[in-house]
Amino acid sequence: MRYLDPKADLTFKKVFGEHPDLIISFLNALLPFDSTEEDIVGVEYMSPELVPMNPLRKDSIVDVRCRDRKGRQFIVEMQMMWTSAYKQRVLFNASKAYVSQLERGCDYELLQPVYSLNLVNDTFSESKNYYHDFKIVEVAETKEVIEGLRFIFIELPKFTPKTFNDRKMQVLWLRYLTEIDEKTREVPGELLENPDISKAVTQLEESAFTKSQLQAYDRFWDMVSTAKMQISSSRREAREAGLAEGRAEGRAEGRAEGLAEGRAEGRAEGRAEGRAAGLAEGRAEGRAEGRQEEKFENACKMKQEGIPVEVIARITGLTPDEIISL
Repeated sequence: MRYLDPKADLTFKKVFGEHPDLIISFLNALLPFDSTEEDIVGVEYMSPELVPMNPLRKDSIVDVRCRDRKGRQFIVEMQMMWTSAYKQRVLFNASKAYVSQLERGCDYELLQPVYSLNLVNDTFSESKNYYHDFKIVEVAETKEVIEGLRFIFIELPKFTPKTFNDRKMQVLWLRYLTEIDEKTREVPGELLENPDISKAVTQLEESAFTKSQLQAYDRFWDMVSTAKMQISSSRREAREAGLAEGRAEGRAEGRAEGLAEGRAEGRAEGRAEGRAAGLAEGRAEGRAEGRQEEKFENACKMKQEGIPVEVIARITGLTPDEIISL
């Protein structure tokens, strides 16, 4: 039996965007509910497209969006690569879902919370923890929370199932995402023993997909690989440029201050390393990641909407061949 990777766009949406029982189990396991009274018992899927009230404003598409019987909304996204702009995109989408609940003249008390659950197949923090819970909180004194928006980010590469009995379903679902891929021939028995996980596993069987779907699946991973290489190349170029600039400025300052050559070079190298790190972060993330990944993401979404290739090329700056290969 050959399986597909559940983290791909096609498989992730198939598993969690078409089976209400699975998305309920997934959300209850991964969201930071304080008690079982908060658990989700039923959902209805909503359009993944977040259309602005003003047609001139930016719209966006998420992977899975649903609402439970209490009116709470849940946005779930699988992100393959981390960029500096991703948090802003998450905030943008969740805020749009929150404010779109009310029609003109309605009471603010009718607003229900929006939870944004983000699975990231990349690392983005220095923390050893893989689970990050963000909410709006008064920092200095009361620690009082403004309810309404809650953001969960999970760094999948950092996940290790150390304590199996601690939040068992969370461990099982994260093992499902991190342990199953095209190389899997035998699924671990602990996963198959759970009915929800077992059902989710069957959705990944290669035989469940059409030939065209499998081709789209392969193109997705090709696109991810290409984007990673471009980002890596841009980071390397930015690092080299930053080092050169840092050394030049450091030496100039050293000469101006009349320092000895050895001390000047030592200080220059120190400045260079600090500057290189800053430039690599700022330039590579802002210029390379933000530009390249957004181009590919936007092109994919526009292509899915049926927008002509030449129009997409004019908007994104990508070549027609690059767009066709997406």
